[in-house]
Amino acid sequence: MSELSIALVAEGDTDLVIIEAALRAILEQPFTLTQLQPEATRPKMGTGWCGVLKWCDASAQRHSDCLDSDPTLARFDLLIIHLDVDVASESYANAGDTVQKMAQEKNWHVLPCAQPCPPVIDSVVPLKAALDSWLRPASRGTKTVLCLPAQASGTWLAAASLPNGHALLTGAECNINVESRLSGLPMDLRIRKKVREYREHAPNVTRNWPVVKAVCSQALDFESAVLAAI
Repeated sequence: MSELSIALVAEGDTDLVIIEAALRAILEQPFTLTQLQPEATRPKMGTGWCGVLKWCDASAQRHSDCLDSDPTLARFDLLIIHLDVDVASESYANAGDTVQKMAQEKNWHVLPCAQPCPPVIDSVVPLKAALDSWLRPASRGTKTVLCLPAQASGTWLAAASLPNGHALLTGAECNINVESRLSGLPMDLRIRKKVREYREHAPNVTRNWPVVKAVCSQALDFESAVLAAI
C-alpha cells in the first residue's frame, strides 16, 4: 500500500496534533503529514486564523487557478485547510488594520458570520464561504479538504478523552469554551493547550474516533471529505 503525502494548512501546532490523530483513525494506508502553515521559515504569516487567511491570499496571488493545478502543491495527494468554527465569531478588525483593509479591497466574505447554534452547520456554511473568498481567484479542487472543528479542535480531544456523559460534552459543538475549560478540569481530566500535553492525549482521538464522530458532526464531515478525496 503506497504512502500518502498530505499537506496541512492549520491555525497552530496543537491543531496539527489533533488532525494527525484523526487521520490515523480515518486512513488505512500510511501517510506523511507536511505542515505548510504555520511554517517556521515564513514567520510573517503568523499563526491562528489570520495566518490561514494570509496563506490563502498568498496562494491565490501565486496561482490563480484551481489548487489541484498549483505546481507548488503537485507532490501532495491531499491538501487539508483547517479553521476552527469559532472563527465565524471573529472580525477582520481583530486581525489588524492591514487585514481589515484587505478585506474591504478584495471584497472578502463578511466576518463575523456566526449564526445561532444549534445547528452548527449554519455557521459552518458562511465560514466556508469566507475561506473561499480568501482564496479568490483560486479555488478549491478535488484534492482539497476543509477541516472545520466546532468550535475548536480541542473539542475533538475533549470528546475523545472525557468520560461518557461528562457535562462538558453536552452541546459541545455549540460551546465556544470547551477547549479552554478542558485545561481547567480536575487534575485527572485536565489537558492544557500545550503541544506536549496534546501529543500525550492524541492517541485517544485515534482510538475513540467513533465517539468523537458521535459527539461532533464536523468530525464525521471531515472523515467523509477525506475518504472522498483519496
